[in-house]
Amino acid sequence: MIKSIILATLAGFATSIVVEGWQQSRYAHGENDGSSYFWLGTGIHDITGPAAEVNMMGYGQGAQTTHGIHQRLWARAFVVSQGSQIRTADEERAQSIEKITHEDASLAQEDTAQSWFRFLDFWSWSRESDETYGPATGQGIFDPDSSICFVSIDTCMTSDALPTRVLDRLDELLSSESDGTIPNLCQLGSLTISATHTHSGPAGFLQYALYQIQSMGFIPKVVDILVEGIAQALFKAHRHLKPGSILVSEGYLYGASINRSPTSYLKNPEKERDEYIKEGDTDKRMLQLVFECSTTNNPAETVAVDRQLVGVLNWFAVHPTSMNSTNQLISGDNKGYASYLMERKHNPLGMRMGDEDKHTFVAAFASTNLGDVSPNTAGPRCLDSGLSCEPGTSTCNGRNELCVAFGPGRDMFESTEIIGQKQFQKANELLDSALADRDRSRMASGLVRFRHAFVDMSHLNVTLESGDTVHTCPAAIGFGFAAGTIDGHGAFDFMQGSNSSNPFWNMVSAFLSAPSQAQIACQAPKPILLNTGYIHTPYDWDPNIVPISVFQINKLFILNVPGEFTTMAGRRLRKAVHTLVEVAGYEDARVTIAGLSNTYTHYITTREEYQGQRYEAASTLYGQYTLEAYIQEFTRLVNDLLEDRPTQSGPAPKDRVNQQISLLPDVEFDVIGAGRSYGSVAEDANDSYESNGGETVKVLFRSSNPRNNPKIQDTYLTVERLGDHGLWSVWLTDADWDTKFIWRGGWQYFGTSFAEIHWKIASDTPQGIYRICHFGTRRTLFGHTGEFFHKVPDSLGGSAGINLILAVSSTPASYAGKMVVS
Repeated sequence: MIKSIILATLAGFATSIVVEGWQQSRYAHGENDGSSYFWLGTGIHDITGPAAEVNMMGYGQGAQTTHGIHQRLWARAFVVSQGSQIRTADEERAQSIEKITHEDASLAQEDTAQSWFRFLDFWSWSRESDETYGPATGQGIFDPDSSICFVSIDTCMTSDALPTRVLDRLDELLSSESDGTIPNLCQLGSLTISATHTHSGPAGFLQYALYQIQSMGFIPKVVDILVEGIAQALFKAHRHLKPGSILVSEGYLYGASINRSPTSYLKNPEKERDEYIKEGDTDKRMLQLVFECSTTNNPAETVAVDRQLVGVLNWFAVHPTSMNSTNQLISGDNKGYASYLMERKHNPLGMRMGDEDKHTFVAAFASTNLGDVSPNTAGPRCLDSGLSCEPGTSTCNGRNELCVAFGPGRDMFESTEIIGQKQFQKANELLDSALADRDRSRMASGLVRFRHAFVDMSHLNVTLESGDTVHTCPAAIGFGFAAGTIDGHGAFDFMQGSNSSNPFWNMVSAFLSAPSQAQIACQAPKPILLNTGYIHTPYDWDPNIVPISVFQINKLFILNVPGEFTTMAGRRLRKAVHTLVEVAGYEDARVTIAGLSNTYTHYITTREEYQGQRYEAASTLYGQYTLEAYIQEFTRLVNDLLEDRPTQSGPAPKDRVNQQISLLPDVEFDVIGAGRSYGSVAEDANDSYESNGGETVKVLFRSSNPRNNPKIQDTYLTVERLGDHGLWSVWLTDADWDTKFIWRGGWQYFGTSFAEIHWKIASDTPQGIYRICHFGTRRTLFGHTGEFFHKVPDSLGGSAGINLILAVSSTPASYAGKMVVS
């Protein structure tokens, strides 16, 4: 009897300890206690497309084709799941405890010893599970309906052909895990793929004909690389899921942007403009999320010292058009450079971009309402006179191609560096301030949820504030679209701000599709150049059905929009949603816009700006009530979110990838002159250089067409440094800012190819011995491919064949294949 009493007492005491511990853990999950616990994961993967002969998307210039790499392009993924919706190992323990203490109460009374031994078995299991706690080990059970997946990609826009393919590929990757325990937290409605809007990446990935004219149709290889890269980034984010906190901070960034259509902005009501007097005619506010995780999988450690920064995601309105239409090197532009700087700062030394083991901190500088925002802060001027352009039409003596915006640097590379540096510095400042005051910046855990819908924008009824009902129109492009902007001019005699048409171009337009009187009236005052909503040959020219979605992370609302909202259009949308959530009780809510998400529908202006018919208005596809339509539909989605009810959606757009036309010829074979070898040096480097920040190493290799192998998660070049023990280590790759891989080839070179490699030696480069190596893949006459190889020194005093490496030689015999930097 005494033994039973002792065992019962011990069992009850131990059980109470475990129950109390579990209850504390429940509070760490954010269940009605205002804690800061989410499940967070980040990932990054290479999406650099073909580096030769593919048209660049953005400026619409047929001659602007890829001829190398200055920066690689990346998909950066963020997965957020609601902590309180996760049935973890702690909750499994709780169920077992409950079973012991309640369901089997009578058994415990009759046979206390048996209950005690059952408890010991449970305690042993629970201690073991502590060591393997977390989703990657199968201990977490997640709810995809309480999770969101955000991916920022270094492309000009995104395509509605991507999301379903990405989800299918992600399913394959997750199911390939040996234990198969990581669920796919991404759904069509909870996945947003948002483009940074760089104009220096490969085209050919949209399934609408208008965007394929310059790219010679659809390019499957580009799509394949995007799908794989985005899926891999999300896969890594799933693998890296850990309990963590989100810190929020925001601040103003001045001197990094100007409004490129200021006369349009001034058409908005003065009273409304006065509300934003601090920022002026562009949004200057940067909103940033900081992702901080436990280094283990214990939620309690997210508020302890044992935590790790895993990423930042921010939104700031500026076009990545610092690199102009003469550029032919793949580049992430100013946003890509800002990401590069942030990731270099917060990842381990020696990290190679995209290395999953070391590249653990991911920094996305995402797009928002950047429609009328230029990074060329020196402003536009006339090339022929140096005087200011005509402000209403952005022309010089009636010619749009003479009006070009410049600055702030001496050339486009320096301008990219300056604007990217400004964004990086502000983001780093916001990061430091958030970390310095975690209690203030930490987002309390709360709901993670979303709403998504497909909307037919071609004939959508819209109720205005006045109570009047109007409607949108099938897609159409105006004459001002063909004039281009001060960041990238158009051609012929088109001018921005034109409300009249041209008989010749009307005839050309009518050959494709003559707009009806109803369409002309609906799109007025836009003079229709291309009636794209009615052109279906060889397939649709523009989307009429578009996806929209809203993400909620506690008090943060992310509006995923399928185009480029102008400054005031974005302000109106944000204000409408902010008012709605504030009325619903969300004090201090934040609302941001994720631009160019999930498809592309050109621009969205205010109704007042639409009357001016500058480039952005002429590119507003669905007529003057387009913004009101989006405000109405986003308001509907947010109301559904707040009321926790399903959202009605129209049908998805048709997938026409299998119908696409591809006219870009494949690389048949590579050519090299008699007596030459692939990878041999055609023009050598100097013997020595000074690390004063002003010298650039240039080497020319005999090479092949880069389209043979895009080198995903790899490189076409390395700059290597000789170590103390006579071994070479990689110093830089083609993903680094200080290098350029330039391809010279094509019909102008009679099928031969050269790889010109530049290394701008930074002023902080340590003295030493370096070499430049080039990697390539050649294609034979019979279609076979093979990697280059060349014998180069492997260690000081010895020589060995190293596959794929091509060395730069120099005069000193003892340092064959090396150069000295002093």
